[in-house]
Amino acid sequence: MPIDMVNTQAAPARSGAAPRLRRPEPTDGAAIWALVRACKPLDENSMYANLIQADHFRDTCVVAEMDGQIVGWISGHMIPKQNAFFVWQVAVGEAARGLGLGKAMLLELIGREDIADAETLKTTITQDNDASWGLFRSFSRIIGGTLENAPYFEKEAHFDGAHDTEHMVTITLPAGQSALERAA
Repeated sequence: MPIDMVNTQAAPARSGAAPRLRRPEPTDGAAIWALVRACKPLDENSMYANLIQADHFRDTCVVAEMDGQIVGWISGHMIPKQNAFFVWQVAVGEAARGLGLGKAMLLELIGREDIADAETLKTTITQDNDASWGLFRSFSRIIGGTLENAPYFEKEAHFDGAHDTEHMVTITLPAGQSALERAA
């Protein structure tokens, strides 16, 4: 699933509470689903899919909570037999835009023991998704990684013409905690 939305707009007025990043709980599934639905043009999954992600893949996903509300979400998983972490979806709600939350959630994830074996971070992005390209290019610079991309899921071959080509983005991850500490 593509990364369809990353915040680039100014933040609205808010209470001043900083987002708290944490592993999702199964009880977060409905709130995650509602967040994704509110973050157009993100592809929507079923509520059940988000519940399964929050339960079965909680160690490779993150939610951001502000004033008791889920305002950010990244779903991801380790790709079997590849030493690669795949980011499936990034969502940042209106209340948390302008805070650099996308990068903060990515840094939180790659700092986890559950993702320690990952040598690369992968995601797919359509060519016209400037916000996602901006997020992942910035993230790559911050961690000192290299970013490569190539067409992966193609419009005609994979989507029967109904969806633009998704480019596989591969970012090298730093080896060791010291590189992550420099990025933070």
